[in-house]
Amino acid sequence: MTGAQFLSEISERLERHQPRRPLGQVTAVRGTVVHAHVPHGRIGAICELLDDAGEMLIEGQIVGFSGDTAILSPLGSLTGIGPQTMVRPCGEGLTLRAGPDLLGRVVDARLTPIDGAGPISGSGRDVSAHAAAPDPMSRPVIDKPFPVGVRSIDAVATTAIGQRVGIFGEAGGGKSTLMASIVKGCTAQTCVIGMIGERGREVREFFEHQLDDTARRRGVIVASTSDRPAGERMLAAYAATSVAEYFRDQGQNVLLLIDSLTRFARAQREVGLAAGEAPVRRGFPVSTFSGLPDLLERAGPAAKGTITAFYTVLVEGDGEDDPVAEEVRGILDGHLVLSAELARENHYPAIDLLRSRSRLMDAVVSREHVTEAADLRRMLAAYRDVEFLVRCGEYEAGSDPVADRAIALYPAIRAFLVQDANMPQAFSDTRDQLAQIMSQLAEGNSNNVDV
Repeated sequence: MTGAQFLSEISERLERHQPRRPLGQVTAVRGTVVHAHVPHGRIGAICELLDDAGEMLIEGQIVGFSGDTAILSPLGSLTGIGPQTMVRPCGEGLTLRAGPDLLGRVVDARLTPIDGAGPISGSGRDVSAHAAAPDPMSRPVIDKPFPVGVRSIDAVATTAIGQRVGIFGEAGGGKSTLMASIVKGCTAQTCVIGMIGERGREVREFFEHQLDDTARRRGVIVASTSDRPAGERMLAAYAATSVAEYFRDQGQNVLLLIDSLTRFARAQREVGLAAGEAPVRRGFPVSTFSGLPDLLERAGPAAKGTITAFYTVLVEGDGEDDPVAEEVRGILDGHLVLSAELARENHYPAIDLLRSRSRLMDAVVSREHVTEAADLRRMLAAYRDVEFLVRCGEYEAGSDPVADRAIALYPAIRAFLVQDANMPQAFSDTRDQLAQIMSQLAEGNSNNVDV
């Protein structure tokens, strides 16, 4: 063996050698977190909790310290964990394996398949679950529309490629159905769907019944149901974003949907309070409000590709006093508000356009489109002002010319805004129909409007 060969073999052996890390030990399990002595522990580090044979029981992530004691958020069930359980530090952060073979699959927060369709190959690359957002000055300017096939959105609250939008509504208000419509109607090359804290039955139902074959082939669902530990529910949102980032780095235009951001915030609250944080706003600790921008700012355009993101937010009533909804509105680039009243009238999608806005619409559509959308909003607002009188038969025609036109146009506007969830419409057709309806306004004639 030559000297060069000897050095090469020694180098390979050193690379394969994994130095033995000193073990720590669990000292207490309090609520949903584990307290342990972890040598050289750091915030965000991953640790393995071991059984008596040295085999891993679950993983945990260090989320805080109490003196020299690390506080770990478990990424699995705490069954079998006791005060003598050994803890093995594994590294400084959580990495996941993302690749093209994820498409068409349903996976958990660690990107392990849960759909019973066999293992996923190791192709692709390792990605960080907590990657930093792109540098703000490296982001391209957003200047192109992102049609989603939903007339009410494309016409009046047009979204842009790389935009981040919140979907706000009560439970059962049609958020999941609207998400499925967006997946089926959009032009994104890849769709990543994070289902956070959902009921167990809803994951399979959404995948098999809400999505068509095309959507399933180009999509991946990252799911963590409501029975999973809080740390795992949080991780699922980060993992879905990491998968979207992987495909964005391949130069793709990616659609990311997180349902729901509220359950992510609640999971973060659960971890924060268990770790000893004080509640500051409606029971939420500071870590919740610092964690939201960390997650949301990762979406958007980057040097090679884009992530257009929709995040659902659960609200009660108008949601004005909801701290999560308030915080999210200030971070995102637009919001779609779902109306329980419209849903009761079987008006789907139940989007309240008078309370919904796309902050980037003016930058990505023509001036004529902006004007026509504003006119449609004006007619909706005028009709809403007199709707009670109209239904009671008390409105006197001729008393208000604007209200007269709104009443005449309302049937055509409503027919335009109501849409079957399984029938996406081309952006150009939506644009033509909007122009036709608004031309009737200019002419003072609401007859013969084709919708």
